[in-house]
Amino acid sequence: MRFYWPLYHNVVILLILSRLLCLVIQTINQSEAARSNIFRQKEFNLLSLGIGGLSAEFADIFRRAFASRVFPPHMTSKLGIKHVKGMLLYGPPGTGKTLIARQIGKMLNGKEPKIVNGPELMSKWVGETERGVRDLFADAERDQKTRGDESDLHVIIFDEIDAICKSRGSIKNDAGVNDRIVNQLLTKIDGVEQLNNVLLIGMTNRKDLLDEALLRPGRLEVQVEISLPDESGRLQIFQTHTNKMKENSFLAPDVSLEDLAARTKNYSGAEIEGLVKSAVSYALNRQLSPDDLTKPVDEESIKVTMDDFLSALRDVVPALGASIDDLEKCRRNGMVNCGDRHQDIYESAMLMVEQVKESKGSALVTCLLEGPRGSGKTALAATVGMDSNFPYFKIVSAATMIGLEHERSKCAQVVKVFEDAYKSPLSIIILDDLERLLEYVAIGPRFSNSLLQTLLLLLNQVPPKGRKLLVIGTTSQVNFLDSIGVRDEFSITHHVPRLKTEDAKKVLEQLNVFAEDDVQAAAEALNNMPIKKLYTVIEMAAQGVHGGAAKAIYSGREKIKMAHFYNCLSAHLNNIQIR
Repeated sequence: MRFYWPLYHNVVILLILSRLLCLVIQTINQSEAARSNIFRQKEFNLLSLGIGGLSAEFADIFRRAFASRVFPPHMTSKLGIKHVKGMLLYGPPGTGKTLIARQIGKMLNGKEPKIVNGPELMSKWVGETERGVRDLFADAERDQKTRGDESDLHVIIFDEIDAICKSRGSIKNDAGVNDRIVNQLLTKIDGVEQLNNVLLIGMTNRKDLLDEALLRPGRLEVQVEISLPDESGRLQIFQTHTNKMKENSFLAPDVSLEDLAARTKNYSGAEIEGLVKSAVSYALNRQLSPDDLTKPVDEESIKVTMDDFLSALRDVVPALGASIDDLEKCRRNGMVNCGDRHQDIYESAMLMVEQVKESKGSALVTCLLEGPRGSGKTALAATVGMDSNFPYFKIVSAATMIGLEHERSKCAQVVKVFEDAYKSPLSIIILDDLERLLEYVAIGPRFSNSLLQTLLLLLNQVPPKGRKLLVIGTTSQVNFLDSIGVRDEFSITHHVPRLKTEDAKKVLEQLNVFAEDDVQAAAEALNNMPIKKLYTVIEMAAQGVHGGAAKAIYSGREKIKMAHFYNCLSAHLNNIQIR
């Protein structure tokens, strides 16, 4: 007798088995999803993490270093890819490299990050430094051996990684210690027994010093430049550092963070933080009484105002900014109208400023101002720099090289100025008194060939993408620059002449130190004289015959006597001293 199982029973069993299979698959997927959830929070709120102005950099880091780790392990296996095991954050000091690395470590669900300062690994004992590198990876190795793909992520943060990973063979007399450290680190990151549960984050402001092998794919393959923030980035940084004082009503309503962001060109994140601290110090100081420091403070009356921030701007200046003091030193007498020729040169230079700002094809523009010594070349260049409103301005001259004994040090100093300029979107460099910068001596002639070759290379080097540079050179020895090929490296040359009679008359009229009837005669006497020497003669004559008359003359109460003026002019021309 056969037993017939009803058909609907088979259907019921199949439905039950199907449901059980779905539950098993769902459980497996949930388990894998849980293992792949490497972040402690669902979304990134950079402001809550104390990070501002780095949204684009964070997006790049997430895409390249973490996107693959968000998905379950079987997805990466099917795709046939490996996780990124290392990234390098590089850029100027104070831009937030260390802050980003620390916050990344806090956001991850893995083991507590290991933070290592590069120099701390160095040891005087043979083999100790290499053992220190191996110990950093020991926990990750044990975890991967026992748990495999389910191993937690181990983050190792190297601050100042350039201290221990310089190019192999670049350091002499170190007994090969640096080379062994680099070899040991490369072995651990990408050796025979590769680790897939490690993320190495290196930070440096000298990427050029690192060994090239460290930067190839499979090692520190993700390289993100953390540069100076733009205006919107600076606004975010100001918002980050003023958020608490705004919540607690300490920020005055007249404070415009947008205005401050516009004013703080080339400020790093650290410098903006310092600026906020300085502004707060002004507000707190108003509540203190020097006579009674124990007097209770009324917290409700504490307000950080816009004036406090403007005062702080004078206290905190950017390391990669334009030093107004340096510019003013180059034009102590201001900028006066020296005639049509000087005005034409100024307008031509300002057109080059606009060319640098607006042109898409002119990343590097160069200009040479040549003329007799004292004709106002440096003052003219400094005026162009001040009127350009470029965020970075630097003067390179023989005076800035004082204290540097070797040619190699001087070349490195010049290179550093250009490298700093490349970190700013718009920059001006003045190469003042080029013949002295090149250590030119007419007898021979002699000059520094190392400095010459360095300058020739830099004057032909196009800035990185998104960076623009205007270089203005000045010289009183244009024939010498012609003979060594420097003049040809400048795209345009302007001759800055001595003053003619009509030019000197314009200057004297603006100074207002002569009687109206004497201006023409004084101007004729000053014909063909450089502007700097004109000022010297006027200052000598303004002291009066017996001295002490300068204040009255410059205030307009008295005028320079022509007889005394002629004596001063004669003494200056004959290079003798009035007694």
